[in-house]
Amino acid sequence: MFEHEVAVRRLQPSDEPEVLALIEAALGRRPDPRNAAFFAWKHRENAFGASPSWVAVAGDRVVGLRTLMRWEFDTPNGPASAVRAVDTATHPDFQGRGIFSMLTRRAVDELTAEGVDFVFNTPNDKSRPGYLKMGWKPVGQLPTGLRPAGAMSLPRIASSRLPAAMWSTPVEAGVPALEALSDDGEVDKLLSAARLPAGIQTRRSPEYLRWRYGFEPLAYRAMHAGPSTSDGMLLFRVRQRGRASELVVGDLLLPEASPAAVRQLIRSALRATRADYALGLRTVPVTGLLPLPGQGPILTWRSLASDTMPPLAEWKLSLGDIELF
Repeated sequence: MFEHEVAVRRLQPSDEPEVLALIEAALGRRPDPRNAAFFAWKHRENAFGASPSWVAVAGDRVVGLRTLMRWEFDTPNGPASAVRAVDTATHPDFQGRGIFSMLTRRAVDELTAEGVDFVFNTPNDKSRPGYLKMGWKPVGQLPTGLRPAGAMSLPRIASSRLPAAMWSTPVEAGVPALEALSDDGEVDKLLSAARLPAGIQTRRSPEYLRWRYGFEPLAYRAMHAGPSTSDGMLLFRVRQRGRASELVVGDLLLPEASPAAVRQLIRSALRATRADYALGLRTVPVTGLLPLPGQGPILTWRSLASDTMPPLAEWKLSLGDIELF
């Protein structure tokens, strides 16, 4: 009976104000003037294309949302098109009635027909069981690492096992990310020299990097490894996690990622920002971070047009590929 009462259709531009209010109501977010810009940045301005999105409508009310961001990967077998399961919300008055499943089934059917290869995401412990019931498979826990700024930071680190703040703490260290990424030629030169080991990795380009790290409210910065962009850089932001100040290692791009060069760049950023520690993923051989056993997001995957799930060891992701989304 309920499915006859609720219609599922593609999101229309005129739905967006109601959708933003729905996200705030369903996820308990405080109204914030940055929320609309954040939604537009993720879903309309994405360098990989606008997000396919669906809404559930009861009468003239939008009561559910399912949005998947477009993403592109380079793989050992060639390019792959993907979407990542991100924003989903059901109005509190309609929760427990199958709206999440209705929206997800529609999205899976339409994206499979379109030829998208797979869906991926890193759901939290609360939402993961719902995804697994709908055909998602756990790839594994992404290896995570940390580098303390020093002994004085350890008590704050130990007492700050809390969710991180969404919005960044503004800092003056380095230069604004957009400024560091403004020269296409230099960035292309760096990307060519800083190639990762073969695996599943985000298709990086100057356009992608400017989109990913150029959203002003998130205050991403760049710390250069030398006098020119092509010498390498660390793309980062600082956020609060409990009492501790956390430096997020978004992307670390170095022509020669030697352990000494990586550690020096991270330590320079820690000193300049006065953050308590740096946090990132350890999916590539040299990260400058100490392992955090048993910690890190769980990567999940669902087949669409492609039915072969790459094993965890093949995923060469950075924290910039997964945080925020």
